[in-house]
Amino acid sequence: MSSAPQHPAPYIPQIRLYQNWLRETRGLSFADYDALWRWSTSDLDAFWQSIWDYFDVQSPTPHTAVLAQNTMPGAQWFPGTQVNYVQQVLRHVQPAHAAGMPAVISRNEQGLQRELSWPELQRQVAALALHLRAQGIAKGDRVAAYLPNIPEAMIAFLACASLGAIWSICAPDMGTHAVLDRFKQIAPKALIAVDGVHYAGKDIDRREVLQELRQGLPSVQHVVLVPNLNTSVKIADTADYTSVTARNDAETAGFTPEWLPFDHPLWIVYSSGTTGLPKPIVHGHGGMVLVALQLKGLHNDIGCSYEPNSWGERYHWYSSTGWVMWNAQVSGLLGGTTCVIFDGSPGGSKDKPDWGTLWRFAAETGVTSFGSGAAFYANCMKAGVDLSACGDLSRMRGLGSTGSPLSAEVQQWGTDQFEKLGRANIWWNNLSGGTDFAGAFIGGNRDLPLVPGVMQCRQLGAAVEAWNEEGQPVMDEVGELVCTQPIPSMPLFLWGDADGKRYLSSYFDMYPAGHGRKPGGGDGDAEMGPVWRHGDWIKLLGEGGCIIYGRSDATINRHGLRMGTSEIYSAVEALPEVLDSMVVDLEYLGKNSYMPLFVALRPGVELDSALRERINKAIRSALSPRFVPDDIFAVAEIPRTLSGKKQELPIKKLLLGQPLAKVVNKDAMANPGCLDWYEDFARQHLARTGTPG
Repeated sequence: MSSAPQHPAPYIPQIRLYQNWLRETRGLSFADYDALWRWSTSDLDAFWQSIWDYFDVQSPTPHTAVLAQNTMPGAQWFPGTQVNYVQQVLRHVQPAHAAGMPAVISRNEQGLQRELSWPELQRQVAALALHLRAQGIAKGDRVAAYLPNIPEAMIAFLACASLGAIWSICAPDMGTHAVLDRFKQIAPKALIAVDGVHYAGKDIDRREVLQELRQGLPSVQHVVLVPNLNTSVKIADTADYTSVTARNDAETAGFTPEWLPFDHPLWIVYSSGTTGLPKPIVHGHGGMVLVALQLKGLHNDIGCSYEPNSWGERYHWYSSTGWVMWNAQVSGLLGGTTCVIFDGSPGGSKDKPDWGTLWRFAAETGVTSFGSGAAFYANCMKAGVDLSACGDLSRMRGLGSTGSPLSAEVQQWGTDQFEKLGRANIWWNNLSGGTDFAGAFIGGNRDLPLVPGVMQCRQLGAAVEAWNEEGQPVMDEVGELVCTQPIPSMPLFLWGDADGKRYLSSYFDMYPAGHGRKPGGGDGDAEMGPVWRHGDWIKLLGEGGCIIYGRSDATINRHGLRMGTSEIYSAVEALPEVLDSMVVDLEYLGKNSYMPLFVALRPGVELDSALRERINKAIRSALSPRFVPDDIFAVAEIPRTLSGKKQELPIKKLLLGQPLAKVVNKDAMANPGCLDWYEDFARQHLARTGTPG
């Protein structure tokens, strides 16, 4: 493990270094964080130019403006520049290596640990990029990946991005149907996949799924196989990843990533709505570089591993490749940070549960910044994990949480655990953002007070407000989370959405154009477009903190992974016994996520244990075990509108304690008579669990 300096100076938080720089180079100083945030969301040009300059983002050509067009959607950022995500990563190769810092440290469940140096990262990226180029992969071509959280996934992504090809990844815990629903939409030209994975103590062979993917994706012309489960596995008509990346010649040594326009597509990620196929969201190179540097380097307090102030920084965020936090983990490389990754179950196996696994891993690898989904910390608390038995965690400066709200009880448990280790007041960086823009709206600031259950602040550059039903900003009460100004990482477009209607309806269809769009507050011209509505309930506190109360729409959010309800329905309703179904996810601050599934069955069919298991198996195989419901209930009817839409959101609100008359208009329903059953069910549920407050 790389050692820290003998006599390091007291650590200075990254956001404070940025504020010092603003004062010294711009003559800007602010009375408090709120004043800094207001400047960042009202003088957009000055703020984002400062991020460009502070992180020394480079372009061979100058930009003609910062925000050339302030419209949503369709904002135009830094026209004239040329960037490449991989250029920003590889600039760290020489200084990081000279300081003795590795690029990636990885471990799997079986204990295999690997260390990838910065020069080796560069060489393998070049070798794979040259191979893909030789297979005809060029700018704009899509490359799909079916890979777990291993170094090869990071290398493959960087190789694709260096060519200007567009990357898209799904996790191997997803079944064929769910993967094809995503990849079919983008028609990938190449596929990079594993033969299998080891998870929760079991080998899971994925060769059959790989064959089904090849059959279901006629656009794929080339396949690269990563031998992850069995190194001796050979599959016909595939290139061997190990052989491909063994190349080490003058051409690999001289390879450089291509300069691309600021808004050239970087990757496609998927965020599901409640109807139709998952949305294929396209983000750009420039926007992701800027926002990731700003998020990691200021709010997440993750420094460069070879800078004296953050010497030896090691950044770990547990994630599968199916979650946008995998993208966030990779982005540590943009700042010259050593990324520490784990492939496997964070809680051991079903037979031998072990929630100390990641903590021991972090201790043994010297992790300084540790992150995971909120559910992970809750599971550690329930399992009675004792961190003092997990090794030396003294290098850890902060804990990160996202995916769902972290309760005050769980946060206090973690704080108490670290206090017993002699680390009083461990810093919690509780984030809330989304796959949609691969960033965060709400997050941390190491220089602000910590209150368990409360997120510290709105992020710089994120013009977040809570709006009531009339579209008016409110404080100290729950409202819709909206963002009134563009952020560089907001989607360029949705793939296949030629007229932009799906993009508009996903984020911009709730409030009128121009309303709330003037930077700093007030209405703008209608040409500026509407505000971004994110789909979360939020309360902004007068003292600056924020509380997220879960989803305001009907999207399912399980352990940080989002899935459209329609994907669950297609799996469940394929069973002959099931006529109709509806699922809601009662994610709510301070309470465990509770997801009941309601099924209307064919006449004469009973919901016995065998049928329950068939339903659960259908969901596990088509989607993922993460989306198996907590309970299944047989009902006479699923409530629907006159136009046939399932009433997921009204039933969710009913189960969260709102009165029936307030959440549903019976006149707009096709079958209002069925609501009595749900009202009675809600009454019983709330009596058991307590009304949220």
